[in-house]
Amino acid sequence: MKFFVDTGDAAEIRDLASTGLLDGVTTNPTLIAKAGKPFIPLIEEICSIVSGPVSAEVAATDYETMIKEGRKLAAIADNVAVKVPLTPAGLKVCKELSDNGTMVNVTLCFSAAQAILAAKAGAAFISPFVGRLDDIGHDGMQLIADIVNIYNNYPEWHTEVLVASVRHPMHIVDAATLGAGVVTCPPDVIRKLYHHPLTEKGLAAFVDDWKKTGQSIL
Repeated sequence: MKFFVDTGDAAEIRDLASTGLLDGVTTNPTLIAKAGKPFIPLIEEICSIVSGPVSAEVAATDYETMIKEGRKLAAIADNVAVKVPLTPAGLKVCKELSDNGTMVNVTLCFSAAQAILAAKAGAAFISPFVGRLDDIGHDGMQLIADIVNIYNNYPEWHTEVLVASVRHPMHIVDAATLGAGVVTCPPDVIRKLYHHPLTEKGLAAFVDDWKKTGQSIL
């Protein structure tokens, strides 16, 4: 499974990239606003930090403006994935950009039917929002299971399932169990994967026992 971090904070991205665990980055207008930096220079900076896909979202909703924005974003760097909404206009932009070799991330997916449309349009990534579905009483991970199963039936489709709106580590574990190719989550959720009370307890015991030996490795 590939790990993408969902943030516009370049410092966080740089820190996570240094671990070797980071495969890409996703951003959206909300995260860009939170970062408080000019959009295009920020995407340029992020693309210089990571070699994997960096999702940069269009701001328009009509086809004519979206395609212009998409082309401008794609020109920033080879690893930009243009992010478009799962709307008729967005899928039209997806088809055109994908046909010309640009990675496209189709976002705001909430049904398997929508995921089929994105794959047909040539999307590199489909972003189902599991946390937002959970919030309204639906089973977000069941949607992931459905999309993975459908995509597995059609090897000619090359769209990767990018699990988004991830709220906690079990979303990541469940997505991996179901065979999703990518998960994107906030930095703090990635860091929570490290933690287990038995690991911390065991390490504390080992450190204490080593001190009792009075030895030094260095």
